Amino acid sequence: MSFRSRFKDSFFLTFLMLIASSISACNSGQELKSQVSIDGAAVGFPVSLAVAEEYGKVKPEAKVSVASSGTGGGFSKFCNGDIDIAGASRTIRDEEIKKCKSKNIEFVELPIALDGIAVIANRQNNFAKCLTIKELGKIWGAKSDSKILTWNQVNPKFPNQKLKLYAPASDTGTFDYMTQAVTGKAKNGRTDYTPSHNQNLLVQGVSGEASALGYVGISYYIQNQDKLNLVAVESPTGKCEKPVPIDNVIKNLYTPLSRPLFIYVSKKSLDSKPAVKEFVDFYLENSWKWVDSVGYVALPDEAYVKVKQKLASGETGTKFKKAKPGEPITNFI
Repeated sequence: MSFRSRFKDSFFLTFLMLIASSISACNSGQELKSQVSIDGAAVGFPVSLAVAEEYGKVKPEAKVSVASSGTGGGFSKFCNGDIDIAGASRTIRDEEIKKCKSKNIEFVELPIALDGIAVIANRQNNFAKCLTIKELGKIWGAKSDSKILTWNQVNPKFPNQKLKLYAPASDTGTFDYMTQAVTGKAKNGRTDYTPSHNQNLLVQGVSGEASALGYVGISYYIQNQDKLNLVAVESPTGKCEKPVPIDNVIKNLYTPLSRPLFIYVSKKSLDSKPAVKEFVDFYLENSWKWVDSVGYVALPDEAYVKVKQKLASGETGTKFKKAKPGEPITNFI
């Protein structure tokens, strides 16, 4: 075979490989643009999962992945540019905003539901029926670490029983919100308790020990209410309130332990990936249908209107940094 023939064959083969490579790159690029990734809080995760499943029925070609590595874990991935949407059970922190900014990641903050943090006790507990914020602060505050170890130290009227505590891990949004609500400062919590990112394990712990106390998102209590006692919390008005019935959360009666749940959406993903915009539109338009069924509380109607307007305008940044536990959500959208 002549050099010219070999060269022509070699050139043709290289040309075909380049075409194949280009087609593969295009397909890969198109596939990436059609993907939507969510990660974040365990609380709120069932809402995103339900929305993704229903969206898949409407858009069978959609590729939506939903994971739950905690609010802190979700923000870490989000501010690193690894995911499109972060689910959060608290507002984004200053250090997380700083990290996002360093990666040129702007975000749109969207409340999607309400939750009540349920204070749970063992079914055999017949004395802790209503706890004050002061008592909860004494139980969970950092100053109580290795000091408040029995129930009668919380309240002299309670029995001298060992206080066994179960709660979400310290890098979760639920831990942050609870510690801020009962001590006045986020993360100001004790360390001598049994932590978990899996709130079902917290339920198992409290239901398995007679003197145990814990707190979880409301959905985890509702799913296990036959195994637990729901402890009322004294509100600022002096009334003992519970997050069930959920109207107490909607009407802001269960305060300060009612809170909004969020999704934080990457502005870059909204602008460059049509699949993300379509999914988030679907999320805000339809999520209320499944919020109650997975154990959370739908936003007030006027809140949904404002949230949709916020997405349409592409307004970035957070307004909820100044919100205090128990304040009405519509004040900050």
